[in-house]
Amino acid sequence: MGSDPQYAKYPDLSLAQDIFTLTNPSSTHNTRQASLHKLQNAISEHKMAPLYRYLAHPADGILNVSGEGSARRTSISNTRRPNGTASMVARRRGSGTFDFPWDEQLYEKLKAENEEELESFQKEEEEAAEKAGDTEVQAARGKRAEFWARVGDKEKALSAYEAVFEKTGVLGTKIDLVLAIIRVGIFFGDRLGVKKNVDRAKTLVESGGDWDRRNRLKAYQGLHLLTTRSYNLAAPLLLDSLSTFTSYELCSYSSLVVYSVLAGSISLKRVDFKTKVHDAPEIRAILGDGEDKLSALSGAISSGPGAGDEEMKDISSATPTPAPTAVNLTALGSSTAPQEVEAPVDFTPLAGLVRSLYVGNYQAFFLALAAVEENFLSQDRYLYEHRGWFVREMRLRGYQQLLQSYRVVGLGSMANDFGVSVNFLDRDLAKFIAADRIPCTIDRVNKIIETNRPDDKNKQYADVVKQGDGLITKLQKYGQAVRLRGSERG
Repeated sequence: MGSDPQYAKYPDLSLAQDIFTLTNPSSTHNTRQASLHKLQNAISEHKMAPLYRYLAHPADGILNVSGEGSARRTSISNTRRPNGTASMVARRRGSGTFDFPWDEQLYEKLKAENEEELESFQKEEEEAAEKAGDTEVQAARGKRAEFWARVGDKEKALSAYEAVFEKTGVLGTKIDLVLAIIRVGIFFGDRLGVKKNVDRAKTLVESGGDWDRRNRLKAYQGLHLLTTRSYNLAAPLLLDSLSTFTSYELCSYSSLVVYSVLAGSISLKRVDFKTKVHDAPEIRAILGDGEDKLSALSGAISSGPGAGDEEMKDISSATPTPAPTAVNLTALGSSTAPQEVEAPVDFTPLAGLVRSLYVGNYQAFFLALAAVEENFLSQDRYLYEHRGWFVREMRLRGYQQLLQSYRVVGLGSMANDFGVSVNFLDRDLAKFIAADRIPCTIDRVNKIIETNRPDDKNKQYADVVKQGDGLITKLQKYGQAVRLRGSERG
């Protein structure tokens, strides 16, 4: 499998989620307070002076709104903040009541401790250069790079990692360094930097990376594509990572399940959605009821083409099931479980979304979609920015799935199926029809919706005629050019 991954401890990406939670208007007061306490404790424990200043400094901290001259400071903050921090905070400073207290004495204390630690690294590197070899010197440089990543100084961490990368000849270590650089970019919301280094890591892995690092990169790449709204590209990578997930430094297994299900639900065709999401053993072990969990864990459930539709229960007659909680499948039968125990997650809304979309219970689907937006999309730093788009696209998917089975549908009947008013359905469908996303027309006089199914044969005929006209035009131009050159020769 290869050597164990290096440089995987820092930065702590869960702290980036806590920073986001502090600025998230959808978070509860208790959640914000818990994130504030966790962030304060981490800053003190890990001596994170640069991050503390970046967040809480009274002049230009991105979270602090207290003190004098707040209007001026807001202007300074908006001009100095990199564009990449869009996903680091949910709202701009000055638009809410959140506040991150600043303690000058604490900052000076942390800064002094940072300087002492840096001096010890410098001495270690000098001693290694005099008495040891290049391996020991590289180890000392690696400690300095991890130090900057730990304390939250983005620019110095990137510079230090690059310095170690330039002096490293081992391919596995190079991949680990690039993955660490990617995490620094993810922490600070630098999407351009993350994209560049994901491509860099892919090049290194393709040149001979081991199996473990290939699988870890899948999760990194999938998460990056998720943040750039490329759900169709992220879905296969995230779903493939479920059974071999080891990138706990990137996100928890529970979060990976959420990202995989959401990406698959919005981008996969119905057949693939059934096999890779609805019937996937890893997902059913978490989103299913008690029997499904036991069957998935024992390997009895198959996610292949043989999974029959006849086994699917009607959601309208199904009995309520207990709220599914996180199950770490990668830790089963393995001695290397993650160090931190994940907090239980209520997957009930997500399970309802998958089940109702597949069986066509659209009223339950809309209710589950609203619950997913409230419990997942509005609470996660990677999903928050795209929550409106995701909900809109999922509504479109529901409409398309129902309309593709009918030639004519009653407007009132369809509105009743989705549990919405006729006026809402009329307005919502009109937007998608105008954008050519749904091939249908609405007849408000007769209160019906007529679908315009594309005729494949007519489409092929039109394409042939169009391509033929283009070819004839090119041949005519070519013939004219040949005749002109012939007359010149004469």
